[in-house]
Amino acid sequence: MTIQPVILAGGTGSRLWPLSREMYPKQVINLTGNKSLLQTTLQRVHDLPDILPPIIVVGEEHRFLTKSQIEELDIFSQYHILLEPLGRNTAPAICGAALFARRQTQDDPVLLVLPADHLITKNNSFTLAVARAAELAQQGSLTTFGIVPDHPETGYGYIARGEGDKVSSFVEKPDLATAEHYLAQGTYFWNSGMFSFPTSLLLEEMSRYCPDIVGAMEQAVDQGSVDGVFFRFDKNAMAGSPSDSIDYALMEKTDRAAMVEADIGWSDIGSWKALWQVSAKDERGNVTCGDVLLEDVNNSLIRSEDTLVAALGLQDTIVVETADAVLVAPMDRSQDVKTIVNRLKEEQRQEFRYHRTVYRPWGSYTTLEMHGRFQIKRITVNPGAKLSLQMHHHRHEHWVVVSGTAQVVNGEQTILLHENESTYISAGTNHRLENPGVIPLELIEVQVGSYLGEDDIVRFDDVYGRND
Repeated sequence: MTIQPVILAGGTGSRLWPLSREMYPKQVINLTGNKSLLQTTLQRVHDLPDILPPIIVVGEEHRFLTKSQIEELDIFSQYHILLEPLGRNTAPAICGAALFARRQTQDDPVLLVLPADHLITKNNSFTLAVARAAELAQQGSLTTFGIVPDHPETGYGYIARGEGDKVSSFVEKPDLATAEHYLAQGTYFWNSGMFSFPTSLLLEEMSRYCPDIVGAMEQAVDQGSVDGVFFRFDKNAMAGSPSDSIDYALMEKTDRAAMVEADIGWSDIGSWKALWQVSAKDERGNVTCGDVLLEDVNNSLIRSEDTLVAALGLQDTIVVETADAVLVAPMDRSQDVKTIVNRLKEEQRQEFRYHRTVYRPWGSYTTLEMHGRFQIKRITVNPGAKLSLQMHHHRHEHWVVVSGTAQVVNGEQTILLHENESTYISAGTNHRLENPGVIPLELIEVQVGSYLGEDDIVRFDDVYGRND
C-alpha cells in the first residue's frame, strides 16, 4: 500500500495573534519546541513506511517561507508545493491535491490528508492509526480520524460513531452541557480534520456531491503552471470553485464515511488556552516563554518575544508581547482573540498582517523606526541570495553595511561594500543588492521620501519569479 501525504498548510491561526500573523502564520512558528508545527508534521510523515514525496498545499504568499522550512529540515529529496492563488477552504485544496497526485502516478495511492498546524505527542499511536485508516480506505471508505476526548471541549466539532467503524453523524461545536454529555456517552469524538482516502474514491464521491468543485479544480490543475518545486493552480479556474470545507462539501453527505479512533496526544493548538493546556507548567500552573518575571501569578500564559514582561497578581490570564503589539486577555476568552484580528482588518492596520520582521525569499527585513517621511530597517540577506533589480518612485535609500559583503548595482555602477561602508540610491535609480559571501549580509537601510510603502517597488528582474 502506497500513501500519498497531503499537508494542508494554508490559514493564519488568527486566535494566536499577535504571534501568528497573516504573513507569518501559526504553522511556521516554533510554539512547542525548536521546530515549527509544519516541520514536526513533515517529520512525522517522513517516519511513516511506504510514502510518496509529500504534497504541501500553501497560499501563494507563503511559498518561500514554506520552502525554506522544508529545506531547513533536510529530510526529503523530493516534494511538491501546490500554490493556491486564492483561498477556497479545504475541499478545493484537497480536490486539487488529489488531481495533482493522480497525474504523478499510474497507481491509486491512499491520500493521507493532514493539517500542518496540529500537535501530536504519541507518534507510535499516530503510525498505528494511519495504518488502520489506510486499511479502511483500501476497503472503500472515506476515513476520518476521531480524537478520543479527555475533557468536554466547546471549541471542536464532534464525530458520532455508528455501528462498527461507520460514522453516524458530524456535529457542530456544542455548548458545555452538550459537550459533557458527549464525553459521558463515549461514542463522540473530536473532529480532527485528518483524513485517509483512496484517490479514485475521493474524486468519484466529490464528483457526485460537489461537482462544481471538481470541475473548477480540474481546470485549475490542467491550466496550472510548474515553477521548480512549485505548482501553481490556475487563478481564474480556481476562482470558479465554491469555497467549502471537506466536511460540508463531502463528509457530511457521503454514505462511505468511516472513522478511526485515535488516541494520539492531539491538539489543534487553536487558541492560547489550547497551547497553555498542552505546555509544561511551573508549580503554580504558569506557562512562560522568553524574558518573563512573575510575582504571585497563577494558571496563566505569559510570553515575551522582544522585551521583559513583568506580571503581578494575575490569575487565569494570557499576556503575549511582540515587538509591535501586546495581547492581554482572560484565559476563558482565548477563542475571542479573533474578534481583535477582525477589528485590525477593518481598520486596515498592518499588525494583523505583518510582524516588524518580514521574511522574504532572500532573507528578511526588520523595521526599527517608522515616521512620516523616513524609516529605518535592518536587512539580512542570506549567503548567495540577491534581491530583485528594482526602482522606487518616491523614496531615496541609504545603505550601510554592518557585517558581511554586499554587491550593489547602483544605476550604471556595480560596487562591493564591506563592513562600515555605504552607498546612496536616489529615487528613480535602478538598483540591486546581493550577498556574494558565505556569511549573512546585514545592513542598515535609511529610507527618506514622501511615500514609504512596500508597494512602491517596480521590479525589472527577479530570480524568484516576482517580476512586475
